[in-house]
Amino acid sequence: MITKIYGHRGCMGTYPENTLAGFMQAIREGVDGIELDVHMTKDGEIVVIHDEFLDRTTDGTGYIKDLTFAEIRKYSAGVKFSHYDAFVDQWRLEKVPTLKEVLELLKPYEVELNIELKTTRFMYKGIEEAVHQIVQSYGNNRKVIYSSFHLPTLMRMNKLDPNADIALLVEGMLPHPHEYLDYFHLESVHISKSAILNNVAHWKPVFPRLRAWTVNDANDMKQLFDLRVAAIMTDFPEKALIYRNEREAFI
Repeated sequence: MITKIYGHRGCMGTYPENTLAGFMQAIREGVDGIELDVHMTKDGEIVVIHDEFLDRTTDGTGYIKDLTFAEIRKYSAGVKFSHYDAFVDQWRLEKVPTLKEVLELLKPYEVELNIELKTTRFMYKGIEEAVHQIVQSYGNNRKVIYSSFHLPTLMRMNKLDPNADIALLVEGMLPHPHEYLDYFHLESVHISKSAILNNVAHWKPVFPRLRAWTVNDANDMKQLFDLRVAAIMTDFPEKALIYRNEREAFI
């Protein structure tokens, strides 16, 4: 099994995170999958952004839950990344995208999609149903994994669709991970790279069902490729693809 490479928030090491420009760049670089984050606006739109608020990644301010979609779209999701080497003025026009827009962008491409539902801080009533409906309508039958640190969110997704691929996000240790996978019908566990590399023996039986985040160091990438985890998520997919190709060439 070859370890897949997912672009973390698109291509966030070199392009504005969670933007259409960043997702398109990750696709151009040849990723196997895209990882993104979703929140719900005041008027019920599912938008793609990491934080619960606009302030870090846009030139706006305020919590997603307190703003309408129209209000959020007034701001640039690219201008805050003007310090990146690849910056072009076109980035200033990038907006916080909707999940629907991302799925429409991905339509011609055979890439997997990991949707992280950001429900640990705020409870967005109905977010699971809304996300599920959008994927059903615009997902083009691609492989979609729903992930969250909040287990009840995953259980609601499973109730909506017992065949949905759900993944628990974990930062540290998880006792008896195979029991979590089996009991909660998890497709995978998404685990921090340090948790795996600091305790390889513990995780070894479930390597094929682990996706590691966020893997940016070259040595970490190489170790995880050698361990044959299911996937790594990285801010630098182009670099990861080079290292993976090098490893595979010697096997």
